[in-house]
Amino acid sequence: MAHVNGHAGHYGSEDSSVPAFPHGTVVEIAREAVQQQEKNSGQKAAGRDDKSAHQNDEWARVSRLAIKYLDRCVSLERQVLQGNKPEAIHGLRVATRRLQQVMDLVYPSPHSGEIRKIYRGLKRCRSALSEVRNYDVLLSRVDIALSRKRTARREAWEAIGDYLRELRSARFEKSLRKLAKANLSSIYVRLRECLPSIRESAHEAAASGLNGKDVGLTSEQFYKRISENLKSVWSDLEKEISRSRHEHGATVLHRTRITAKRVRYLIEVIHAFDVSGSKEALIWLRSFQTQLGDWHDLVVFEEAVIELIADRDFLRDHLELALQIERLVIRNRALKLKVEKQYFAMIRDRAGYAKMKDWVRAIVDSPEAQFAQP
Repeated sequence: MAHVNGHAGHYGSEDSSVPAFPHGTVVEIAREAVQQQEKNSGQKAAGRDDKSAHQNDEWARVSRLAIKYLDRCVSLERQVLQGNKPEAIHGLRVATRRLQQVMDLVYPSPHSGEIRKIYRGLKRCRSALSEVRNYDVLLSRVDIALSRKRTARREAWEAIGDYLRELRSARFEKSLRKLAKANLSSIYVRLRECLPSIRESAHEAAASGLNGKDVGLTSEQFYKRISENLKSVWSDLEKEISRSRHEHGATVLHRTRITAKRVRYLIEVIHAFDVSGSKEALIWLRSFQTQLGDWHDLVVFEEAVIELIADRDFLRDHLELALQIERLVIRNRALKLKVEKQYFAMIRDRAGYAKMKDWVRAIVDSPEAQFAQP
């Protein structure tokens, strides 16, 4: 159990106790090698007929989107490994989710062994930074409270801030080591090799041990997978929303929040094709996620602070301070209840929810027609 330490460093500053990782250099070398290989492949594939190129245009765009997210993962990972930056930590976690959602289009289940390895690597990157991200969000709330001139229970907020910074510092070093072991450089090289329009040939894909069947994916396959994936993730979200109407526990709302992320990141792919209505769908989903995200932050705050005041040594030495912190927990619960009510009001809004459902149904039933609309 960690104790309050008034000398803990700021969570946004660099931690000199954390070893430097030269990992970014490895990834850059890998990136240059892959880019040169792609340049050579492009020269050899220049003779492809226009019909074939047109057939694969959708998958080429999906690949470009995947590469955009992959490059962002590489860039942000280097920032995380070489410096303590909360924005980079959050960005890397989001980029891995977005990349994984794009990969679901290219590689539907069941996945090959190689693709499973890539998925596991992306999940490791994300989970390695999960707790650190939570501490960053909580410390941001503490900073906002302390920035006010007339902050009630300032001493309590300062104690919570010191406690969270101490926990974050200990977790951050472990997270960096886990992130380095996830081996993003290997993921970078392997994924670039297996994306449609990147590989040179089916023979080359088979030689690399990847899914050669995905070479030459057609437009029909693209629309079918868009339809199937959207139907699946939206169905999951509807089930979680329905369950949350009757079960108001933290576990149910947490599952709803994670499922909503999967829907949003898939619709971001659809929006990249300028599909009518996708912008409005994303606005609704962002609002939906905001409600659940605010709720999640309040839940994590309560759990962390209760752990602090439950420590026997802290309670014995700082009884009056513990009582102040307890009052903050009570206030936090009132805020949590308010956010829950806002969430349930949103899902009871039949007009907004029904409009979202109608849009999803139109994409699922006739994706090609929806993508073709100006």
